[in-house]
Amino acid sequence: METTHLISIQQFCTHYNVPKTFINALHEYDLVEITITDNENYIKTNQLNDIEKMMRLHYDLDINLEGIDAIYNLLKQVEALQNQVVTLRNKLKIYENL
Repeated sequence: METTHLISIQQFCTHYNVPKTFINALHEYDLVEITITDNENYIKTNQLNDIEKMMRLHYDLDINLEGIDAIYNLLKQVEALQNQVVTLRNKLKIYENL
């Protein structure tokens, strides 16, 4: 499988000095998707920003994984609502111009 958009969990953990168990715990809460290729665990590179944010929440602010899970679910809901507001505003503009 092509691994150009993947980074090995071992390499990530070594670079950021975090234990693999942290990434595995994020995966158990469905906060991170792990891809297994050639008996190696990878994370997608487009998840790196989110993982870095979760690391800061956990290690700098001492928020447990349950809290991180709640925060990210709420952020997803806020983002969905913001998208819905933009869509509704665009529809409203159509009717205002008639």
